[in-house]
Amino acid sequence: MTTYDHSAPMGATGLPQPPRWICVLLGLFMVFTGLMVLGDVAFFTVISALFIGWMAIATGAFEIFHAFWTKGWGGFVWQVVLGVLYIAFGIVLVSQPLTGALLLTYALGLALLISGIVRMLIGIGRWQQGGGIMLASGLFGVLAGLIILTGFPTTGLWVLGMLLGIDLLSHGIGWLTFAWRRVAATT
Repeated sequence: MTTYDHSAPMGATGLPQPPRWICVLLGLFMVFTGLMVLGDVAFFTVISALFIGWMAIATGAFEIFHAFWTKGWGGFVWQVVLGVLYIAFGIVLVSQPLTGALLLTYALGLALLISGIVRMLIGIGRWQQGGGIMLASGLFGVLAGLIILTGFPTTGLWVLGMLLGIDLLSHGIGWLTFAWRRVAATT
């Protein structure tokens, strides 16, 4: 027989919300790790490249396994080729994490530049419908891409670590804010 605890406050999804102390603990931990990462972005850039490499290897192996498992679905050769490419990319990142970090940073710079240009064009084309926000977003994307690409290869030593640190820090602040807002809502 299954019993449910209906005493926990329910969120918008209908699922019970985590206890406040869990949110505070998670928020503090993420803020702490974010500050640690920002303290040595070069080291964590290499760690990020290693993590992405191992995930690419695991994904490639699963892709190949999946290709043999679902052979009758079609696209068998493409799935195997994609799996091999993932594994090869992962091996490059794991065996040469510094070079891998440079490659990832360069690709990120290009992606930001291209997506920024596209967003700027969409913003200009939709100016009458409030395209100014999209234009500003695109401008920031282009600026970020240019900062990465014009400072390359030096930016490859710190960009991934900095982005990871900022993400962890903002995520931790988000959890702390969530916990604080729950306190303010109950008083």
